[in-house]
Amino acid sequence: MAPEKDATETTRDEALRVALSGLASGDDPESIIDKLTELYRDDSFAGEDLLKFAAGAIEDSGAGLSDPIDYAGIRERYLPEFRFSGKRQHHKSHFALTAAATMRAGVYPDLDSEADYWGMEGFWLYAFYALVIYVRAAAERTDRSVEAVARALAARRGLKL
Repeated sequence: MAPEKDATETTRDEALRVALSGLASGDDPESIIDKLTELYRDDSFAGEDLLKFAAGAIEDSGAGLSDPIDYAGIRERYLPEFRFSGKRQHHKSHFALTAAATMRAGVYPDLDSEADYWGMEGFWLYAFYALVIYVRAAAERTDRSVEAVARALAARRGLKL
């Protein structure tokens, strides 16, 4: 018999299910964020889970040294409905995007130091944006739908969408 999940793990699994099922259903990111806000209000470090899924999407894309994802303009290409403005938003977004890529490469980013710098409230939001971007990139690069990529990521974690 599998051990019971604690409340935090159950909430995180639910948040990941909400994020991936929203992407699979074609929901706009803002409506998914509205649902995630309630789940993440007491768990400001939960963005780590979203980054792991973003790293999984990079893996699913087939990106590597010989065929990398072009980082220049990545947000504008894969998340055109959101405009990042100001130094803080650009920094937070850049950190989340590169943290996911770093995780994919097998190097764990220093999330604690970054948390000290800009605070972890809202960290999950930028991690979610990274997830959206990399899921859309994986879909484009593999000629699959966003739904197929999101479902594949969920299946690896054993999440039912």
